[in-house]
Formats: sequence, C-alpha cells, structure tokens
Amino acid sequence: MKQYVAIINYRTLVAISISIITPIIAYKYNINYNIDLTLISIAIIFPLVFTIRSSFRRREKALEHLSQFRGSVKTVHYFFLGATGLSQEKQAEIDDILEEISEKVMDHLRNDDHNTEDLDAVTNKVYLFIMQNKDVLSKSVKDKVTRFMFDMHEAIENLLAIHTHRTPISLKAYCLIFIYIFPLIYTPTIINKIGLGTTIWITYFVVILSQFILISLYNIQDHMEYPFDEEGLDDINLKSFKINR
Repeated sequence: MKQYVAIINYRTLVAISISIITPIIAYKYNINYNIDLTLISIAIIFPLVFTIRSSFRRREKALEHLSQFRGSVKTVHYFFLGATGLSQEKQAEIDDILEEISEKVMDHLRNDDHNTEDLDAVTNKVYLFIMQNKDVLSKSVKDKVTRFMFDMHEAIENLLAIHTHRTPISLKAYCLIFIYIFPLIYTPTIINKIGLGTTIWITYFVVILSQFILISLYNIQDHMEYPFDEEGLDDINLKSFKINR
C-alpha cells in the first residue's frame, strides 16, 4: 500500500482542489474556448520530463560513487590488515577510524546539512594515523593506502556535490506553477470539446485525472531528486554501502 500513497502529499491536495474549483467556476459563468494545448505540453511536459531524467541520472551517479567509496574504504582496510608492523591495538584503532568515516559519510548524506567540517576532520584521521605510525608501515603500504584514499576522497566529494547541488530550483518552481494553473487553461477547452450538454462529471473526471497525473509525476521527481533520505520508494539503501554491512 505504501507505494500507492508515497506520491501523495500537500501538493496533491492543492492541485486536486484547484481542479475541482475550476470546473465549478467555468460552468457557473459559461466559460469555454478552444485553444491548441501544444502550448501546455511545452510549458509543463518538457520541463517535467527533463527534471525527472536529471533526477534519475543523479541517482545512478550516486550509486556509482557510493560503490567507489565502499570499495576504496574496504581496500584501505585490507592494506592495513596486511601490515605486519601494526600491533593489534593499532589495527583496532584504524578499523575504528575507517568505520567512523563510513558512518559519518552515510549520516551526512541522510541529513540536510551542508557543513562538512566534521566529515573533513574524520577523513583526515587516516593521514594522521599514517604519520603517527610511519616508522612501522612500509613504503609500499603507505603508497597503496594513499592511492586508494584518493579514490575515497574523490567519491566523497562527488557524493557531497550531489547532496548539495540539485535540480535548478527555478526550473522546478516554474514547472510547479504551471501545473497549478493547468486546470485554469485546460478546463474551458474540455468543456468546449465535449459540449455543455454533456454530463459535467466527465469534465471533472478528465480534469482531476490529468491534474493528478501531472502532480504525481512532479512528486516522483521530487523524491528521486534527493535519493539519500530513505523516504522515497526509489531512495538508495545507504546501509548496504557501509564498510560493515
């Protein structure tokens, strides 16, 4: 049942309310005309499809970078695990650091917080650990860890970019405004096409259904645009990308 109601929110209520009130006013004042609805398709459908495709690409990119992040963290873990010079206490320390990095990244992505100071501090702990233990770590291990730490940092920065910069707000606002005013243009045209003598429930059905489809597509795009909060049906399961899943 959840998948059927996830796309319904306050915007749906506003849109449906408009699509109900508009036919009432149109029939009361006998408002009807015949215009080419191509304008509506250009004003609504084109930007809506563009934003949905953009959100889908963002989600796919996020999956790619999350996979790179986990792969690099696990590889760094294996390099330290194979370092013969580290004591068990030091092994436990670096394991805790890598797990903390994993947890911090996932928590940051879930929350709508763009301050990365804590995240930068925890990722820097690996470098500090290497400096503190450079005498017992071989040059080969240090070079390999540095190489895959670069991949980890690159993945984190890409994830932060997706987290912070989303679909242009102006385009989304433009699309939502035109969805709201859609019944005002569409209803008189439907009345003109089916005729005033036809039962009014056909007009209500067509207008409400069209409006529900448009606002539902907008809500789907809105959920997909931010795939980390685990609220939408298509959101990413961040738990599967932790170092210890």
